[in-house]
Amino acid sequence: MKRMEFYAAAASAILLFSTLFPAEIFAENPEINVSLNGNLVSFSQTPILVNDRTLVPVRSIFEDLGAEVLWEEGSNSVTITKNNQTISLSINCPEMQITNDGETQTITLDTPPQLIADCTMLPLRAICEALGAEVTWDESTQTANIITDTALPALIDNTKWNYQSENDVYWQTGISYCANPADSSYETLGIFIPGTYVNAQDNGDGTFTLTLDSDGTLGGYTAETAPIVIPVNTPGYSAMKPPSGYDSSTAPYTSAGFVCVSAGCRGRDAGAPAGVTDLKAAVRYLQYAQNSLPGSTDRIFTFGMSGGGAQSALMGATGDSALYTPYLEAIGAVSGVSDAVAGSMCWCPITSLDYANEAYEWNMGLTRTNLDSQTQALSDGMAEAFAHYLNALELKDENGNVLSLTESETGIYMSGSYYDYLKNQIEQSLNNFLSDTEFPYTPQSRGMGGPGGMTHDGQDMPRIEDIDGIVRDETEDKEQVSVTYQTAQEYIDSLNQDITWISYDPDSNTATISSVEDFVKTCKKAGKSVGAFDDLNATQGENILFGYGDGQGTHFDPVMAQLLTGTEYAEAYQSDLLRTDFLGNTVQYRMNMYNPMYYLVPYYDGFQTSNVAKYWRIRTGINQSDTALTTEVNLALALENYSDLQVDFATVWGQGHTQAERSGDSDSNFIAWVNSCLASEE
Repeated sequence: MKRMEFYAAAASAILLFSTLFPAEIFAENPEINVSLNGNLVSFSQTPILVNDRTLVPVRSIFEDLGAEVLWEEGSNSVTITKNNQTISLSINCPEMQITNDGETQTITLDTPPQLIADCTMLPLRAICEALGAEVTWDESTQTANIITDTALPALIDNTKWNYQSENDVYWQTGISYCANPADSSYETLGIFIPGTYVNAQDNGDGTFTLTLDSDGTLGGYTAETAPIVIPVNTPGYSAMKPPSGYDSSTAPYTSAGFVCVSAGCRGRDAGAPAGVTDLKAAVRYLQYAQNSLPGSTDRIFTFGMSGGGAQSALMGATGDSALYTPYLEAIGAVSGVSDAVAGSMCWCPITSLDYANEAYEWNMGLTRTNLDSQTQALSDGMAEAFAHYLNALELKDENGNVLSLTESETGIYMSGSYYDYLKNQIEQSLNNFLSDTEFPYTPQSRGMGGPGGMTHDGQDMPRIEDIDGIVRDETEDKEQVSVTYQTAQEYIDSLNQDITWISYDPDSNTATISSVEDFVKTCKKAGKSVGAFDDLNATQGENILFGYGDGQGTHFDPVMAQLLTGTEYAEAYQSDLLRTDFLGNTVQYRMNMYNPMYYLVPYYDGFQTSNVAKYWRIRTGINQSDTALTTEVNLALALENYSDLQVDFATVWGQGHTQAERSGDSDSNFIAWVNSCLASEE
């Protein structure tokens, strides 16, 4: 947003100074080049020489050096901030003030900042040296060379683009987004650009040199305004391989006028927070390279499902979190720029892992049978712990009422306003289904690709259960695939075949349910063992996620550790909770990093310590047994309780762990949602 605010302010001042600095001044200067650590820098406006001093556009190079640049409209001044240092300059004023840790010194410039034609130009050497960089001048090539102590990844080479003519897309892969990658086989990205946003010159060797075309439009967007979408295809928190060539799955997005960036990232074998750290580094790289790419870095949207939905949620919730800084520094991510995103699309996010085990037992533990006494006591203790946690969160409904659980005559804390809220969510999901569905109705098997379970090429997608490495038990679903239900009443009767828990009114085509428990027993039975995410033997995918990069599982749940005191598992849990990673951080620290609720709810110390995405869309198959229904419901409530966010949340009846949608396909609905978010800004 700062880029647009600055240019708007600068534009209002142009009329004042344009007569003093006509556009012809640029034509009188030879071509000036600027390199940063050996990489030529692209500028929106050509650098110029004034009084033998190089002046450059206000934002470009200084943000590349890790500084934040702000324009003050009232005073026609620029403030550049990096760490504890602030540099203040004003148009046509020869004095530059540098403040370090509260102490200010004034430097006299022989060439002050100037408004020339339609651009604010700042003295390169003085500011770079104030920021700790070295600047040298190469007269033979007319190049100002900037050298920093911090290595930066190479900028995109705009002479090396490939072209896919069928979809009119220019693409480039193998772009390293960090200077010190932990795993170079993953930490690169590919960029896929609609051809309408660029001018292309054929190099004669199958590659093209691109420059931005500010006049091209597609889907109502231009090269400056197009959203950038980043898929997070990491089921089970697995690694995501970067593209090695043209990726046809990007076609729906580029056809809609979006720029698609596919960033590889490390997976659970590398240990949290590797995956999200890599995705953040990719976003920072886009900020760093924004002057030479189409697409607005103020309009970045992530999207993913399952563990990918969780990491998309984390990208939305953890923007610019200081907890990630040492991990980003370790891989040489670009510093001084934002890694916050505008929006997050999450299908079935497996997240909020600090109490996910307890939530699972409260919501679905009642469906377990034949547990031994020790395991049953553990399940019951976890369910009660979730109730106490839920009450401490003090989540509020749409009317501002605090939601809570209370003790019940049967079950464990199966009453209270939160219980009623959850019951209403289930009924709403069922009634949405009845409203959306035309009978006769035949349920369909659904894979990863959305409600139809299809790829873009029309091929069946594999079930996510077959590829994410998460341990599950098979559960029975009363909604039988390939059985055709002639009427809504027949469908309801099939769900009521064991117990009558749904009351259906054919006149209004609406239904009510008897209880959350009856819904769970019929449609959402437990599909994982006790310790659904922190397995007693540390073999679950999330155990690997909180491991230490050796592929071995680690326990991470302190509630379970307490409940298991005196058992054969106690020592393993306690010792794992005390271990630290290569930066000296405990598993609790890393679990906070991987918990969106940590940043969204006042219960946690991390509340309001990040830049949270403005736009959210969450969809979950209400029948899934991968996580408790409370996971998505609580995330949505936390976002709705947070200020000034737009949250689109729905559960989808009859669907499980998939890219659940009430109607249509997931790609089209995601694209339409992004468009609607950005239309609201106009």
